[in-house]
Amino acid sequence: MSQHYRTLTANSSSYFVLVLALTALALFGLAAAHYMESEGHWITGMNNQIVWGLPHVFAISLILSASGALNVASMASLFGKTEYSAWSRFSGLLAISLLMGGLLVLVLDLGRPDRLIVAITHYNFKSIFAWNIFLYTGFIVLVAIYLWFLFERKMNQYVKVAGLFAFGWRFILTAGTGSIFGFIVARQFYHSAMMIPLFIVLSLSLGTSVFILVTQIVGRLSGSFMKQEISFSLLRLLGLLLALEGFLICAFYLTGLYSAARYDVVLFVLINGGIYTFLFWAGQIVIGTVVPLGLIFLAKAQLNSSIRLVSATVSKMIGSFCLLYVMVIAGQSYPQLMFPGKQIRSTFFDGVVVHYAPSWPELALGMGGVAVVGIIILVVTRVLPFLPVEEQRAQSSQ
Repeated sequence: MSQHYRTLTANSSSYFVLVLALTALALFGLAAAHYMESEGHWITGMNNQIVWGLPHVFAISLILSASGALNVASMASLFGKTEYSAWSRFSGLLAISLLMGGLLVLVLDLGRPDRLIVAITHYNFKSIFAWNIFLYTGFIVLVAIYLWFLFERKMNQYVKVAGLFAFGWRFILTAGTGSIFGFIVARQFYHSAMMIPLFIVLSLSLGTSVFILVTQIVGRLSGSFMKQEISFSLLRLLGLLLALEGFLICAFYLTGLYSAARYDVVLFVLINGGIYTFLFWAGQIVIGTVVPLGLIFLAKAQLNSSIRLVSATVSKMIGSFCLLYVMVIAGQSYPQLMFPGKQIRSTFFDGVVVHYAPSWPELALGMGGVAVVGIIILVVTRVLPFLPVEEQRAQSSQ
């Protein structure tokens, strides 16, 4: 049975208000990036020790979400889950949009975006950052080819092959992102092989959450809702990924407590890290793990399905953001272990936990990247048929 698609034909005032709000937010983020470039990074909360600030947390969140957002397309093309095939196009579009938003934040956070030309033309293949240029661009190209095969009927026979390449590439991309941290020997909190599997599972769970939430928003705007049984099957998948993610987080911190080199910094995050300890326990564990698991597996059937879907996914996204904030910022703020067993004191604040408070330009830049993702989705779905037709009919008949 052939699948029919349509464009987003929302003519309601809410659609245009959303587009205008996202455009204003994106322009505000661009203005913040220009301000940071013109004045220098001294206006931000970053310093000589904390060089990756809030924009990097936004960028990593979007990049990991891009990899995980392709879950639906992969399940349909590779694993024979035909019930998801109607949303394969939208899954690919969301993946590309999220990656473009994340990369935009990274480039504008460089301080000198024009230096990106140097990174593109001169490669140091001993650096994982050089490899990531190929990983990110390769992901966009492969997913674009996958979408072309989905749109072109005579190329449909090659969809599974293209999906296989995209499926493998997304794991390599996520492993590369995790390797950025896992290979940093100088920061004892980062230096762990657990970073790679943790980032892979985090991308799967975060991308699934973003996909469910975005389809709910698009459904409100266009009427093309995902079937309720499919939404809840994705929600159950999210629950399993959350359980696996929780196990890996426990393993990461327990192995850190066992390692003499990482014991102090892990204890710092878990017990006496101030805001980082609060974000870990309240944000990552309670809001990001316990609450969504309860909503997925323990919530009463009488609970409104839309509220349950949105609440579980939003709480998961908040928890993932807290996880990455603690990992990125706390890992830099804790002093480097330069001479084990010795205390280091100098006028440069060696051996001192560095304070970091995000500034408004950093927040504006990160939110601007999120707004760009929304703009891409809203514009492209108005031009090209990404939304399945019978999904709309199925929802309206319920």
